[in-house]
Amino acid sequence: MSNTIDFYFDIMSPFSYLAHTQLPDLARKYGYQIAYHPIDIPQAKIAAGNYGPSNREIPAKIKVLIADLERWAKRYNVPFNFPESLEVELWNVGVFYAIEKDQTEEYVDECYRKVWGMGIDPTNLRELKDTAKTMGWDQEKFLDYVQSSKARTEFRKACVEAQNKGVFGAPIMMLDDQVWWGNDRLDFIEEYLSKL
Repeated sequence: MSNTIDFYFDIMSPFSYLAHTQLPDLARKYGYQIAYHPIDIPQAKIAAGNYGPSNREIPAKIKVLIADLERWAKRYNVPFNFPESLEVELWNVGVFYAIEKDQTEEYVDECYRKVWGMGIDPTNLRELKDTAKTMGWDQEKFLDYVQSSKARTEFRKACVEAQNKGVFGAPIMMLDDQVWWGNDRLDFIEEYLSKL
């Protein structure tokens, strides 16, 4: 058995944000670590054969979905504000920089705090530079990294690896032979961990 929970997420995913407000503490409670795997949800959906419209294109669904997100945020006592854009690839690529710096949880926390907690525009590079500054990193080096073809290729490879493991959306958490999808599955994860 592994002592690592694989966490597949996308900064564009509000449900991944909600899951991440709880998952690190849950993992620590049972002596587990989290392995962070950023993905591109639209690509993962298509790779899994889901060619349907996005939630944003279905008015009745997005209305209920936003209400549900607000309920979850209230339950977890965390802020929730829909961002101005969902174009977050550079933020996802930045996860690999954070992994190198051994600051992954903190970086993902900060990304989610800004994108889904504050509702900033993630296409504004100043916001990304400010995030690097908050992390104590050289802002220009970080910006060069996330825009480099090498780092973006690494992200694309990680997305394909996730798809090959059956990842079709986010958040998905994996441990041993178990797979959980969605922030509303955390109780099931705790139930599983408590019996190990």
